[in-house]
Amino acid sequence: MTYPQGSWTGGTLTARSFLKPHHVARAVFHPAWIPQSLDPSVDALKKVRVIAGAVAGFGVYTFVEGGFAFDEMLDNAATACLVLLFITPLTVGVMLYLWQRSGAGTVAQLKDPLLRSLKLLLLFIGSALGTVLIFQLGGSLGMLGTLLVSVVGLWMAFFVIAGAYRISGNFFGTAVVHRCLPPLLATVTTWLMAIPDLVTGDLHGLSLAMGVFFILGAPVTVTAIAMLEMGRLKNRYGIRLADHPAVLSPMPGPTPGPAPTPPPPSYAPNGFVPPQGNPYGTPPHGSPYTQGPQNPYAPQPPYNPPAPPPYNPQ
Repeated sequence: MTYPQGSWTGGTLTARSFLKPHHVARAVFHPAWIPQSLDPSVDALKKVRVIAGAVAGFGVYTFVEGGFAFDEMLDNAATACLVLLFITPLTVGVMLYLWQRSGAGTVAQLKDPLLRSLKLLLLFIGSALGTVLIFQLGGSLGMLGTLLVSVVGLWMAFFVIAGAYRISGNFFGTAVVHRCLPPLLATVTTWLMAIPDLVTGDLHGLSLAMGVFFILGAPVTVTAIAMLEMGRLKNRYGIRLADHPAVLSPMPGPTPGPAPTPPPPSYAPNGFVPPQGNPYGTPPHGSPYTQGPQNPYAPQPPYNPPAPPPYNPQ
């Protein structure tokens, strides 16, 4: 199994990119080393999984609470970061143990992709917790400080939200380790976010039936889509979660596109370039102005034959 190398952002960031935080989030939280989806159907399932999780999580919570509370969202973001920091390495560690026991490969073979995914995890958690800290300290810096912190905080908020969308799709680039890790991590994370509410009985003021329905909406939806995604990976490409990545075929790279057409030279009028070559050269079937090879030194007949004598002597 091979892993893509290269720079983190692939050289896509410029100074103007920082005017749009979602462009920066796309470059930072979906790095160039993350492998592309195997086919459009698997990629579509990832998008459906992300949207379904967001609707079931934030949309249902907002409906149940009767409104959107920004402070509550900050607290939930901090809690989610702590859960991710704990559950993601734990889940990956369990899979590494199972792969190691299979004897098909070693953990050392996965060192580089594991470190890259860990860096992406820490980068996202640090950005999210930094955004929460900025908003919490904004009110204690005076008017000018509050205004400056508000601008930075709004930029960071859009950056983290866009990053969360990217992270939910690739789950910290763990597809570079194994294609089945992102749907597995999505399933485990959503269930761990829902189980505490079920255990503590925190049904957000709803009846038992409605509370269980709303709480289980996100994990059940994400799990169903994740199972479908892993099923397609297994049936179409032979990729199973139990298989060590070392026994899988190399990850396909991007399909090279057609070679770009070189631009016309600057001296060409209206982009038209006349046919190149010697216009006076010999055509394939000979020159139209010659009838065959001739000797230039051969004697030539005179232009006019001499006149006969005016009389003949008798």
